[in-house]
Amino acid sequence: MSIVDEAVAAIQTGRPVILPTDTVYGLCASPYREEYARGVYRLKGRDETKPTALLAGDLDWLFECVPELRGRAGMIARALLPGPYTLILPNPARRYRWLTGTTPTAIGVRVPELDGPAADVLARVGCVMATSANFSGEPDPRTVDEVPDEICSACAVIVDGGELPGTPSTVLDFSGREPKVVREGAAPAAEALERVAAVLA
Repeated sequence: MSIVDEAVAAIQTGRPVILPTDTVYGLCASPYREEYARGVYRLKGRDETKPTALLAGDLDWLFECVPELRGRAGMIARALLPGPYTLILPNPARRYRWLTGTTPTAIGVRVPELDGPAADVLARVGCVMATSANFSGEPDPRTVDEVPDEICSACAVIVDGGELPGTPSTVLDFSGREPKVVREGAAPAAEALERVAAVLA
């Protein structure tokens, strides 16, 4: 069984895995059941009131997982994804409420630019929940060696993608009337906002 097969099987049975993204290493699990998400939160030491992103293999998978991303939200997603962004978009159906923290009407989504085994895993499972593979408040891991041993030992599979850029995604909130920059990260927020403005004009 290949590392891809092992990772897919683990995700499908609710076990956490570590995957390389286009920014940092991610602690990932199936997004479809609350207990899987709770396990990731406990492992990371993350406050369950904080949101965690839904990470999709491509835009088609994203729209399948969150069908309400049509109209304005869909245009924003297509303008910026795939790329090193986490977009907070309206979630009117309140999907994946165990990932949305205290704001169930909005959801964070990502479609990273990937190749190699991580891309193959996502192509088969579609979506995962993903948060950086570190303890809350600790540095984001750019290599597998920087992932805490306790997290590694609790994960069913670790996919080593070598050294990553190490800067987390830029987080942009489009769930309200005006966009907000939540976190400057791997790509300039101002440039992203200009692209979105041009698309929505």
